[in-house]
Amino acid sequence: MKSDVNFNTFCDSFHGGYADNFTYEGKRALYDYLIEYEDDTGTELELNPIAFCCDFTEYESLEEIKSEYDSIESMEDLENNTMVIKIEGTDRLIIQQF
Repeated sequence: MKSDVNFNTFCDSFHGGYADNFTYEGKRALYDYLIEYEDDTGTELELNPIAFCCDFTEYESLEEIKSEYDSIESMEDLENNTMVIKIEGTDRLIIQQF
């Protein structure tokens, strides 16, 4: 059964212990990415905020990512290792865990 999910429903689905995993802007960037992914691939995704929180992490900056991943020295390194979502108007990034 397919249910169209708008951005407000997507944001509201992050409740309880998952409410703070992404900033508002991060949720917008992740939502836009997931919608584009569905459109590009024809794959219908399930609204599963717990899975999104396990699969993706929002970081303050590339510097924060570099402090957690010894193999990452540049944005190019990061993009070669995982999917990167840039949050418009900020230095914040969402990456798919690798």
